[in-house]
Amino acid sequence: MGGLLNMASITACCAVLMLFAAPLALANPINYPSHVIELMPRQTITPGGKPCGQNNETNRACWKNSWNISTDYEISNPPAFNTRNIDFHITNVTNWLGPDGVRKPAMLINNQFPGPTIDAEWGDYIQVNVYNDLQNNGTSIHWHGIRQFGDYTFHVTQYGTSWYHSHYSNQYGNGVVGALIVRGPASANYDIDLGPYMITDYYYATADRLTLKAEQVQGGGPPDSDNILFRGKNINPLASGGAYDRLTLTPGKKHLIRLINTSVDNSITVTLVGHTFTVIATDLVPITPVTRSSLFIGVGQRYDVIITANQPVANYWFNATLESANNCGRTRNPFPAAIFSYSGASTTALPTNKGTPITATCAGESGFAPIVTRTIPSASFAASTLPIDLAFPTLTRGQVFEWKVKNTPIVAEWDHPVLEYILEGNTTFPARINLVDVPTADIWTFWVIQNDFVLPHPIHLHGHDFLTLGIGSGTFDVGTMKSQLKFDNPVRRDVVQMPGSGWLVIAYKTDNPGCWLMHCHIGWHVAQGLGIQFLERKSEIAGLMKLNQLLPNCEAWRAYQPTSPYLPKLDSGLRRREGEGMGEPAVRRIA
Repeated sequence: MGGLLNMASITACCAVLMLFAAPLALANPINYPSHVIELMPRQTITPGGKPCGQNNETNRACWKNSWNISTDYEISNPPAFNTRNIDFHITNVTNWLGPDGVRKPAMLINNQFPGPTIDAEWGDYIQVNVYNDLQNNGTSIHWHGIRQFGDYTFHVTQYGTSWYHSHYSNQYGNGVVGALIVRGPASANYDIDLGPYMITDYYYATADRLTLKAEQVQGGGPPDSDNILFRGKNINPLASGGAYDRLTLTPGKKHLIRLINTSVDNSITVTLVGHTFTVIATDLVPITPVTRSSLFIGVGQRYDVIITANQPVANYWFNATLESANNCGRTRNPFPAAIFSYSGASTTALPTNKGTPITATCAGESGFAPIVTRTIPSASFAASTLPIDLAFPTLTRGQVFEWKVKNTPIVAEWDHPVLEYILEGNTTFPARINLVDVPTADIWTFWVIQNDFVLPHPIHLHGHDFLTLGIGSGTFDVGTMKSQLKFDNPVRRDVVQMPGSGWLVIAYKTDNPGCWLMHCHIGWHVAQGLGIQFLERKSEIAGLMKLNQLLPNCEAWRAYQPTSPYLPKLDSGLRRREGEGMGEPAVRRIA
């Protein structure tokens, strides 16, 4: 039996993630404090609007009579009618038969790929018990996009579509990943919720070996994915094996589909032959509905879309297209696709219409208007700049790619995380953890992220969604380019695609005390250093969080660390392998 870590501690110990040791390091069970029984009363929340009825096919804007699509979920939430209790067992599988017929080592949750879907309702509490049954590795879980305000408990104050994944090494590229959906109101009516639709790049080699290759300047670089999977399925594009994923549509009905890009590297543009997408949410932010014929989905991004089955009963290709110059990923599958099949159509025949080919780019989507508005006085704009650049240092393992933010490649301290510093009253932080102190309460804080290299990056911030005030090419001048920014209800989400050789200006409100990571969501890039931590309102953290709950796991990690064949780590610690030069092949981490 592996070490048990409940959700209450997972995201806390290392600023945004908790690393916990392999079973050998946790031979003696740790008695974690019961977190659920210490929660504040759940039935004291004031309803956010006039009674409007129950959520159904013709009334999706309402939720449980007293909340609706216009309720400000940062102020008012439904009471937690449910507490969801879930167990995750993370295991090694040495000779796993993958979905397209190729055997490989993998890491699975509850022996599934993708992992189990977490299905909750707006306002719920979720308790996830994670059992680390990996023989030789630590692990972690990050609840992507969830605010986790005020404590480590998983209180879902937002609703919509998200996902969870390991934030330890590039582990999620080995299979430690799954969908997370929170049911709530919607900005347009639909008949059928078809659930999460995860699209991901897929590699036959382990993420550990691939990261070794990706960092090398000579003969390295980001590897091409071997396939693109749709809901964990696809044919083998270069051999036999596997099967197309088939999603069934009911003629005449409107279907909610929750698109999620869970890739390590590949950003994609999706189209459905003969159909359009009505977009009603970006990440976890409901928006005024807008119709698109195609959608670019960066790594980590999500879109809730409605597809109306108004075409003849038949099978239709759902196509994923990548930018051809390899600036935001490339795959060996020449035509990644799944099948959307109308009920009554053949369940074995392939679609006959391939659709009109599109030219995909690496540019993110724009033009969305959040339902719950956020407007900032432009006079309050005073930004700090976070430059991003690529260096090519020569280390003992050769010349490598090294991404820097503020001239620093981030290195997380697994054995002494930021929140443990706070518990100790120690605010002397090492430079290598790339920490920015954001001490002031309840103000808008502005950041210019200046990309000084030609590759784009999907930028993700933990603990917040953020306002995208502007995106552009070249260099942003704080003094002269303010007029290019949008302060009145700009696009808001938790992952935004930043262009190569360009800039991104974001804002978020300092209303969530904690230590929050901002990073590129391309696994190779964050492993090579592209991240920074915001320490938000540090003087309040100890009063809001039960920081002593960190200690059992942090102490267990420190006991495990000297025994590990894969430590000390060689990279950022946020995603990648450890142990190069330790006398063990990297693949043994999951073999």
